[in-house]
Amino acid sequence: MRSHILTIFFLFMVLAVSGQVAPNKFFVAFTDKNGTPYSTNNPQAFLTQRAIDRRNAQGIPVVEDDLPVNPSYIQQVKNLGVSILNPTKWLNGITVYAADTSVIAAIRALPFVSRVYKSTGGKKGVPGPDDKFQIESRFSDVVQSVTAKSVNSPASYNYGISYTQIHQVRGEALHNLGFHGEGKVIAVLDAGFLNADVLPAFDSLRANGQILGTRDFVLAGNNVYNEYYHGMCVLSIMGGNLPGLLVGTAPKANFWLLRSEDVNSENIIEEYNWVSAAEFADSVGADVINSSLGYTTFDEPKYNHTCADMNGHSTPATRGANFAASKGIAVVNSAGNSGGSGWDCMSAPADGDGVLAIAAVDSNGYRAYFSSVGVDTSGRVKPNVAAMGVETVVSSTSGSVTRGSGTSFSSPLIAGLVACLWQSKPSVTNFEVYQAIERSSSQFASPDSLLGFGIPDFANAALVLKIRETPRLNISVYPNPFDDHITVNYVCSRDEQVNLVMYDQTGNPVMKRSVKSLQGQNVFSLNGLSDKSHGIYLLKMTCESFTWTGKVVK
Repeated sequence: MRSHILTIFFLFMVLAVSGQVAPNKFFVAFTDKNGTPYSTNNPQAFLTQRAIDRRNAQGIPVVEDDLPVNPSYIQQVKNLGVSILNPTKWLNGITVYAADTSVIAAIRALPFVSRVYKSTGGKKGVPGPDDKFQIESRFSDVVQSVTAKSVNSPASYNYGISYTQIHQVRGEALHNLGFHGEGKVIAVLDAGFLNADVLPAFDSLRANGQILGTRDFVLAGNNVYNEYYHGMCVLSIMGGNLPGLLVGTAPKANFWLLRSEDVNSENIIEEYNWVSAAEFADSVGADVINSSLGYTTFDEPKYNHTCADMNGHSTPATRGANFAASKGIAVVNSAGNSGGSGWDCMSAPADGDGVLAIAAVDSNGYRAYFSSVGVDTSGRVKPNVAAMGVETVVSSTSGSVTRGSGTSFSSPLIAGLVACLWQSKPSVTNFEVYQAIERSSSQFASPDSLLGFGIPDFANAALVLKIRETPRLNISVYPNPFDDHITVNYVCSRDEQVNLVMYDQTGNPVMKRSVKSLQGQNVFSLNGLSDKSHGIYLLKMTCESFTWTGKVVK
């Protein structure tokens, strides 16, 4: 009886403390950025040089949505008695804690506030892992040691038992060519990186300074190494280095470890955390984002998404992912583990038009039963490609390796190799990297809603990029994503007629323009685009001196 009383008392105390530290959370959306002290003419004030260089390399200008949230607006909201959690410049707002919810009416009344969304502070009950990680939390027995080198493992790395997952997508071909992710930065958005600061799988990362930093967007200033293990497992698939046991797909890349997911709850505020983390990744110059996270339904049902919302551009996280892609980042996201449930579509932000969504297969290339299905009537292919997410080799929390399953583990396999592939052709864009991967895949000619274009072959993807690589032209297109117009800024070597055609994803021309251009810098706008459907479009410019194609997103 005494033990039961103690258990009840413990549960009561947990709930009481949880209520004290988890006040109501809100997202406050602003109307504009008027009066901001920041300017697109001085991007160094809010972007690192590496972030600016990434944009310049891909012809992406710094525009208004790059400007941070107006600090005056933030301060005025804070003065009303709330604590600021995270700003988001792309969605132009802030997440806040409000212990006293009576102040929300005053916040709504501020002239620059357009709306306020409420979110729960957490689940009612003892905190524990969220259901979204049920698949990934089931590990096989820990592999204590592997002394013999895999028979098929090439000399460049002693992959051991991780060879199967890398060889399935021919990732070792990039490694053998000398591309291991050097010079590339991968931001890992996840739920925590338990003990990644001490586990042997990451000795090389620590010794070589490849972990550039950490940031917690759930609890500011928190130590991400004390949190959930999921991100540690994900990181090991990309950056792990235990010869004869586990070698990651990008063992020489640099990493930012960003916690945006709170495993104690599932609420809409975590999507805004995701966007803020992606913005941080952009600002520090990340080339690749790996996100083994997805959002469908929530503790508070009124915020639940539906399959109709998985249209590539609607949910907060998806919008943020599209923004990140428009800034030149390759966004790689797990498709989701809802294939065996009643949720018969993608999760956000994997549905994003600018996202490379990764399904899961086993070692024989057969689809995993849990891998989310892509249902879309717009002609988009989702998921995009697939990789091994069944019995994938990952670092264990004990310091050795184990096997785990889930699309969370297929995504980093691809994300690491995206970094290596891009390293092989640094002058191409993120969308050109996507296209090369898709074109190399096993069912490129007949994609479906289960595996998309299929299982990539990164050796062939490298050949695709080599064949398609063209000199970078001095052309920029903005805003991207666009709403009702697009501005094209370009240079002509002579006076000439320039023809521009916009194609939808089925290859049909939806707009044509022709303009007389003069030698030197030219600018013209494509107006009247508000009636175009949301999605990805191809712009093609042709004239006597050059031909150029690029992607834009609405």
